[in-house]
Amino acid sequence: MRWSQTYIPTLREAPADAELISHQLMLRGGYIRKLASGVYLYLPLMQRVIDKFSQIVRDEMNAAGALEITMSVLCPAEIWQESGRYETAGKEQMRMKDRRNHEMVLCGTHEESVTTLIKGEVKSYRQLPMNLYQIQVKFRDEIRPRFGLMRGREFIMKDAYSFDATEESFEVSYGKMVNAYFNIFRRAGIEAVKVESDTGAMGGKAAHEFMFLVDTNAGEEVIMFCDKCDYAANSEKATFVDPNKPTLDTEMKGMETVDTPGAATIEEVTFFLKVESTRLAKTLMYMADGEPVAAMIRGDRDLNEIKLKNALGAIELEMATPDQVQQYTSAPVGFAGPIGLKEVKILVDPLVAELKNFVVGANENEKHIVNVNIDRDFKADLVVDLSLAAGEDGCPNCDAGQLICKSGIEVGNTFMLGTKYSDALGAKFLDEKGAEQLIIMGSYGIGITRTPQAALEKYCDDKGIIWPKSIAPYLVEIIPLKPGDQTQMEAAEKIYNDLEAAGLDVLMDDREERPGVKFNDADLIGLPIRITIGDKSLKDGNVELKARCEKDFALVPVGDIVGAVKQLAERLN
Repeated sequence: MRWSQTYIPTLREAPADAELISHQLMLRGGYIRKLASGVYLYLPLMQRVIDKFSQIVRDEMNAAGALEITMSVLCPAEIWQESGRYETAGKEQMRMKDRRNHEMVLCGTHEESVTTLIKGEVKSYRQLPMNLYQIQVKFRDEIRPRFGLMRGREFIMKDAYSFDATEESFEVSYGKMVNAYFNIFRRAGIEAVKVESDTGAMGGKAAHEFMFLVDTNAGEEVIMFCDKCDYAANSEKATFVDPNKPTLDTEMKGMETVDTPGAATIEEVTFFLKVESTRLAKTLMYMADGEPVAAMIRGDRDLNEIKLKNALGAIELEMATPDQVQQYTSAPVGFAGPIGLKEVKILVDPLVAELKNFVVGANENEKHIVNVNIDRDFKADLVVDLSLAAGEDGCPNCDAGQLICKSGIEVGNTFMLGTKYSDALGAKFLDEKGAEQLIIMGSYGIGITRTPQAALEKYCDDKGIIWPKSIAPYLVEIIPLKPGDQTQMEAAEKIYNDLEAAGLDVLMDDREERPGVKFNDADLIGLPIRITIGDKSLKDGNVELKARCEKDFALVPVGDIVGAVKQLAERLN
């Protein structure tokens, strides 16, 4: 392709609303353009990236025995109502009515659609196992679309769905998808790690995420790793062994209300009362599906909202406003406690439940209660793990390890759905004995548009993008410094034709621009290999060959360029 014949509208400056470096580079490099909040247009370079990554995904899914189909983005609301997710999907599900007043949804995922397909077609165990996948546009009405393609309202995704007759067969199917994922990300030049994750609205018995670890502020999730074993989970799912067990009193003491003027935060209260934070219990007020909830965690821990939401089975969970805190506790923020709360569900973390003589808010301004004990002084509606794991916590999987934190971007996920959707939608088969059984399902997603942008959080420098070779829009960029010079252009045309004949993707910058402009644009769009044709080297029959990720270049004879490019490409990521 010639630059003059394609469309690469590079920008010198990034738009002000582009926060992440990857988002900025994709806009500046002429890869994408914003149409509306969370909605982007994919320009020619980005389309080639999408096509290349999609082909890698398609190759590996096919190799794993999955069959490609395409399901409609528009879906009747009835099957979502039948599965129960119409109510639980929340406001992210985009909904509408057609001209006949029929309720429809724009799918963010296709479990209902594919299960509806299967229940009408699969009758016998002889038709299983089966795996169907698609690469399709999806929609989610994100509350805060941001970060370009990382958290958009419209996006492209690969989703696959496995169907098995037995748990043993499902384990094999799940393992095939996990292996395919590792192959996909390896081929794309992306180092992904598999971690335990929350099942969320998808449901099922277990789930994993494939995370791309980054050191930038694009890391949307905190991943907990054990420094001694292979335990890995995102912070929403991670459990831990408490490293700060407080010394417990042997006997309960009498409860007492004390004045704590000017002390509302944990740090202020511990300083004022001269106690350790492990002897305090924070009472945090939330609204769960419109109902008030009090969540109690130890003073030195942070609340895990996903654990709280799951424990409640809530669809919507929001921290209570100051006015709501005042309404239900009769006190301002900072002084809530469990004693005397009426019509408020109280959930208590086990680290609080094991304490004796701890401190809580008194539900009065600038007052706390000391020597509080669960069951004697208040009752918990539920004792359940609510604490967020943190660095240096003990590993829940081994005796010797500590948890360490890293930031990551989710690029893929796998869900063990079990029979959640087959049961709700009636997808059954006859086993070897003629008995009716529910189909066991799995769901597997990869972000087709998200993953390439995620890669750029690592594969870039202060000049622009450095694409991994397998998903770069073109492998090679040819830059003749003087497009009007016949000798340079003859050499450029020969190299261009020879590389294309060898099956290599080539972009030639044939614009009548200054060399500085061409070099800046070349660095910005980030093709892996650059060939520069100038008078100085060409008079000796050579051109300059350089990898985008390296500083040095090599002089290569024009006639040897194909072999030199292939050799250079072999050692690039």
